[in-house]
Amino acid sequence: MNRFFIDKENISKEYITIEGENIKHIKNVIRLKEGDKIEISSEGILYICNIYRIENKKVIAKILHREFGNHEPPISIILYQGLPKSSKMDFIVQKATEIGVKEIYPIITNRTVVKIDNNKKEKNKVDRWNKISEEAAKQSKRDIIPKVNSVLSFKEMINILKDEENILVPYENQEGIGIKDIIKKISNKKIHVIIGPEGGFEEEEIEELKDIGSNTVSLGPRILRTETAGIVALSILLYELGDM
Repeated sequence: MNRFFIDKENISKEYITIEGENIKHIKNVIRLKEGDKIEISSEGILYICNIYRIENKKVIAKILHREFGNHEPPISIILYQGLPKSSKMDFIVQKATEIGVKEIYPIITNRTVVKIDNNKKEKNKVDRWNKISEEAAKQSKRDIIPKVNSVLSFKEMINILKDEENILVPYENQEGIGIKDIIKKISNKKIHVIIGPEGGFEEEEIEELKDIGSNTVSLGPRILRTETAGIVALSILLYELGDM
């Protein structure tokens, strides 16, 4: 069944109103018809529905059954991703969503090559990344759409994380400590994963991260690209937590 994400205010006791861009997808792309079954997710609740009526600007779905969604990991993983070049961030957002990340922050570090020089350009990029996240969430049957936040500077990230726990930083110069070793120390339901850009972090940045309690970890003996490192780290985390 196809899955759609709908705001809670569009849901009544028996019916759900689907509006906006989903209409074009239903009518012109996947060409659903009245009577077809669909899944609708809203705030972690999954609704199994029949398409009751297709109108010009909205679709009415009749609720057949509702249940709590069961497609989310047992722990919230927040990804802080050093901005890569070209379209690599599109790939990272898509795959991190499929794997199970809860939230994503693009970050600018000292070695970040990409320059976003105005607010409109940043907004357009973030809007596109959120659209990619939504499409990946539909495809992978997520119960929520991971949010891609506005771009942060390294200092802004440090300020956000300084009072947080469970901060993991894959780092090529770290030896002998892997994610499995750190998992044993996790004390709550949230993990922060920080991935450097092309060229990695500078030593001074690593020291700043350690100063706020971050754990540097190794992802193995090979150097991974920035678009690979986050995917590997997320996969290892969720495997060790029994979710994969």
